[in-house]
Formats: sequence, structure tokens, C-alpha cells
Amino acid sequence: MGILSGKRALVVGVASDRSIAWGIAQAMRAHGAELAFSYANDKFKDRVEPLAAQLGSSLTMPLDVQLDDQLDTAFALLGRAWGGLDIVVHAVAFAPREALAGSFTANTSREAFRLAHEVSSYSFTALARAAVPLMSARSGALLTLSYLGAERSLPSYNVMGLAKASLEANVRYLAADLGPSNIRVNAISAGPIKTLAAAGIGGFRRILAQVAQVAPLRRNVTLEDIGSAAVFLCSDMAAAITGEILHVDNGFSTVGMSFADEGV
Repeated sequence: MGILSGKRALVVGVASDRSIAWGIAQAMRAHGAELAFSYANDKFKDRVEPLAAQLGSSLTMPLDVQLDDQLDTAFALLGRAWGGLDIVVHAVAFAPREALAGSFTANTSREAFRLAHEVSSYSFTALARAAVPLMSARSGALLTLSYLGAERSLPSYNVMGLAKASLEANVRYLAADLGPSNIRVNAISAGPIKTLAAAGIGGFRRILAQVAQVAPLRRNVTLEDIGSAAVFLCSDMAAAITGEILHVDNGFSTVGMSFADEGV
């Protein structure tokens, strides 16, 4: 019996078998959760459905988080299939590629700012609003993914850093609002990891190399690292934890200065 046995989870944001959301889904399934998956469009449907099948799930659905009618349809489907819902994993973020390189000031257009915040932050609120009725009388858990760029300026992260800062504030306000309904809301601030989304960030390989050199554990995080933390936060073992941003980054966020060469 796993610590998520009997729980049902919707995973939003799987794009490939290198997605953080996929690592979380694998860990949750290994610990007993029953899973449902969404995909943003037909292009991702062909990727997501075979992955879902690997974890014993045939419950997949289209869900563009910018479209309220698709949100309504997806959660109506979950209601018919399951009757209730215990966990929602939000692993969705986007900003135009041209906004994720070079000068923050010069490359942050009004539209890029709007789009980054709508897709990366507001979508979490939208998912919460849709999920709440299905979490009635249950111990619900909402989980999202952030990054250190929400707290500090990082090369090429630009407007996405602002959107992630919004998302982290979102976690706190949702936690305060939904706590009386026994719904917990948390985020994992993961260290850099090779995903499709990360490929759009300029200099990402250099970021990986720097983190591996100076993080206290001297390595980058893995999908398994993040998946294990997600299982804990969404389990009853974390019943008193809400409104938190958990750093899963091998300690990199705790370092003020470090030298890769200890002889320096």
C-alpha cells in the first residue's frame, strides 16, 4: 500500500517523458494514486495518451488552460468518471521565446507580460476554482511548480521570473482561502532540469553546469527527486503543510557564495 493509495490525481502539463509532470505522475502512481491526464492540443494528445497508458490510465482529456469551456468540460468529465478528486498537479508555464533572452526591459512586451502571467499563474487559480467542488468533504491537495527565478534575477529568465513570483503569491492566497475547506496548496521550487520548456531559456546548459558545481550536493536534480517531494506534499503525511514553497534544488537556493574549486 502506497501513501497515495485511494487518492485520485489530475496531472496537467505532461509534454513528454522528460517533463517534470511526468516524473511526478510516475512517483504518484508508484505510491498508489489513480491518475488522469490532460493535454493542451492534438499535438500533445499523441504524446500524452501513450504515457498515460504506461501508468494504467485511460482517462485523458483536452485542456487548454486559457479556455474556460475546456476547463468546465474537463472537470465535468472527472466528476462523471470519479465523482471526486484528491489532487491536482499544475505544471504549466509559458512565455514567448523572444521574451526569454537578452534584455528584460527591451524584450518584455505588454503581450508577453500578459501571456506569461495568464498561462503560468492565473491557470493555477482557474484549476483550483474548477477542482474545489470535486474536493468537497475530501482532503484535497493542489501542487504547482516554481523556480528560483521567482525570488532572484537569473539570466534569460526575464518575464517568466515575474510570472513565477505571481504564482508563488497565488499559492499563499489559495492556501489561505481554501484551508477552511481542508484543501492544501503548495509549490515545489525545483532546481534546473532538462525539459522541453527549459530548452527555450538562453544559456540553459551553462545554468546546469553552474548549479552542479556550487550546489551543496554538487549535482543537478532529477525527475525522481521532484516526484518524491510531490508525493510527500500531496499525501496525508503533509497534512499540516500548506502555503509553502519547497525548494528541491540540492540546496542551491541556500548558497550565497561558493567556489567550485575548494582551493581558491
